[in-house]
Amino acid sequence: MRLYALRGASSVDRNDPQAILGATEWLLREIMRRNDLIPDDVVSCIFTLTEDLDAEFPAVAARKIGFDRVPLLCAREVPVPGALPKIIRILMHYYASDAHRTQHVYLGEARGLRDDFEAAQ
Repeated sequence: MRLYALRGASSVDRNDPQAILGATEWLLREIMRRNDLIPDDVVSCIFTLTEDLDAEFPAVAARKIGFDRVPLLCAREVPVPGALPKIIRILMHYYASDAHRTQHVYLGEARGLRDDFEAAQ
């Protein structure tokens, strides 16, 4: 087993608690499915949100789906002019076998953030 890190992001259609929770849950479930992980494999997650999202913490969604023993941190994304709005990002650290191939996950409008990962999705 070794320590890995992956990136992911999802877009949100509105600054609303349910929209933020729904997008975060979708992102986490896709990350876990594509990387064959369970919450016990995860060491930590850092979530960032763009300035236009402040209705809820993404960590709330993570806790609801089993990340209750995982250290979670939420932070504000740097407000770069012209950056894509309404985006939740994640940096996840986890353990997997030495042969594991990390699958980064970008959903919704966030897919345009990392075109270099597009072929892997």
